[in-house]
Amino acid sequence: MVASEEIQAPAATKYDRRAELQAFDDTKAGVKGLVDAGVTELPRIFIHPPESLKDITTTTTSTESTHSSTFPVIDLDGIDTDPRIREKIVDEVGKAAESWGFFQVINHGIEARILEEMLDGIRRFNEQETAIKKQYYSRDLTAAFKFNSNFDLFSSPAANWRDSIFIPVAPNPPKPEELPLVCREIMLEYSKQVMELGKTLLKLLSEGLGLSPNRLMEMECADSLALISHYYPACPEPDKTLGTTRHSDNDFVSVLLQDNLGGLQVVHDDRWVDVVPIPGALVINIGDLLQLVTNDKYKSVEHRVLASNTGPRISVASFFGRDSGPSPKVLAPIEEMLSEENPPKYRPTTAKEYTDFFRAKGLDGTSALLHFRL
Repeated sequence: MVASEEIQAPAATKYDRRAELQAFDDTKAGVKGLVDAGVTELPRIFIHPPESLKDITTTTTSTESTHSSTFPVIDLDGIDTDPRIREKIVDEVGKAAESWGFFQVINHGIEARILEEMLDGIRRFNEQETAIKKQYYSRDLTAAFKFNSNFDLFSSPAANWRDSIFIPVAPNPPKPEELPLVCREIMLEYSKQVMELGKTLLKLLSEGLGLSPNRLMEMECADSLALISHYYPACPEPDKTLGTTRHSDNDFVSVLLQDNLGGLQVVHDDRWVDVVPIPGALVINIGDLLQLVTNDKYKSVEHRVLASNTGPRISVASFFGRDSGPSPKVLAPIEEMLSEENPPKYRPTTAKEYTDFFRAKGLDGTSALLHFRL
């Protein structure tokens, strides 16, 4: 009788995450490329850990009747023509920046047709032939226009279900010929108009602190502007991933144009609150750098975007003060706001140092502000 041989089970295939990330990046087709290929299951690199997904179905709508969950909507009409209206708006902006860190603005001065065309321009770019888009695919931080998927693809715990376009607007704007023809004209026009709105918002926020209207402007808060546009295709398994991981913004203030599909959520009273889209409105939020210089007076609040089986969702975020041209300007809590009872809570830094740390850390669900706290 022949002795039976020991039967060994085949070794489990080792998961090489880095190789899978590189293979995805090498396609230069982004998440849209996966959708076009007919993917029905999420590649493993996009699957988020359970702790990141446990509360994606327990949210509060921003239109609920309770006062604490009523997302602020501020009407800017009359801001430059009636001092009493301006005083009221300054008060509303200041309170929203302190309690929510987020608010929506209407009658902000940018025409609805400009907003619609900007969203259409992002759609046109992302939905053109992959071969055309590939020439813009890059991870070069100095590129005048770059398209890629997940700026932190190789450092984050899990990839997000989105593709992005990045352009630096100020202080070093791209040449028109460096922008794709399908969205060139509207990008130039929208960035010009959002810059003016940003200056208006920074003046209101400065007045809300009891400072002169130009105090934040003097700190170079509007000297740097970057536009990041996101394209979130319909996701085959939205309960396993996110459109954008929980994070706060590494800037002074952000202006967000979003379409009507929703999905943006912010943390308020320890709960996730839906930011319901309002036609023609823009979403404004305080960034980490503004929380730092106001010594926690204004709040940079964490937010995220859910994945969805409908789409694409399209948004355009304008970041004021994010480093897109190194500045030696030292950022620290504003002296006029400090006292023995309110000592500085953050060490001095620069926009470049903060941005470099933020990028290296990636969207890992923690605030970069903690690294700079005294």
